Amino acid sequence: MITLAHISDIHLSPMPPIALRDLVGKRLTGYLNWKLRRNEELNSETLASLVAHLQGQNADFTAVTGDLVNLALDFEMDRAAKWLQALGGADKVAVCPGNHDAYVAGALESAQRAWGNYMHGETLDGHVFPFVRRIGELAVISCSSAVPTRPFLAIGRFDEAQAERLARILKVMGEADYFRVVMIHHPPNAELQHPSFGLKGNKLFRQVIAENGAELILHGHTHRSSIHSIPGNKHEVPVVGVAAASAAQGGTLDDPARYNLFRIERSGDGWSCTMREYGYQRLGTDIVMRLQMRIS
Repeated sequence: MITLAHISDIHLSPMPPIALRDLVGKRLTGYLNWKLRRNEELNSETLASLVAHLQGQNADFTAVTGDLVNLALDFEMDRAAKWLQALGGADKVAVCPGNHDAYVAGALESAQRAWGNYMHGETLDGHVFPFVRRIGELAVISCSSAVPTRPFLAIGRFDEAQAERLARILKVMGEADYFRVVMIHHPPNAELQHPSFGLKGNKLFRQVIAENGAELILHGHTHRSSIHSIPGNKHEVPVVGVAAASAAQGGTLDDPARYNLFRIERSGDGWSCTMREYGYQRLGTDIVMRLQMRIS
């Protein structure tokens, strides 16, 4: 059996004093949004408690589906690197970037430098994404939907070139009979698309899955717990989103902080995957198992 943990939308805080020269363009609107809305709803105490609970599970691998930072400033990138090191070694943790990690031009490249092996793995043709991490019979495939956008937009993008590489990886990993988990920050299913924060190329992503298959897709971005599915070449593929890991109780915008734990094992000629969701509820102060279900 292999255990896989899933956590997302870290949004490390608190935000230290920021020089006015750093608050230009989208960073200005993002900073105002943080001070007026997000500052009270995303906090470090909630995140620390959730991560401590997750680490107590001793998962074989942890998938982090993006948004470690807020404005993608250099000190945030360095702080996120230290947070990843505390979460676990780079051999047991992989990151796919979110829109906040690519908040402005050049930010994603800064994240890649700061986070090093947490955002690297086996690749095709020298491209960073998608990359693959193999853990026993588990193949975790990290895609990137992270692109800089104009103020008030949080869209992601999945293009033809990345689609072609993902298709090749899925085919090879499928022929080798791995349990294939695809990470992407923005949700790819049709139900969660929106003009201002959806995934451009979501139909293309679903086409790749329909033609090549996968066993599980993980995403963040919505700050909500969700379970959907999209067609695969042999069976429906579960699409699982998770609430923001730093979302405090009593907030009006998001579900309270949660993470998912998947137990994956062989079952006859196929696979069995059971999901458990842990986290806060809207009432009560304890982290509890909120849900257990078999998803494949």
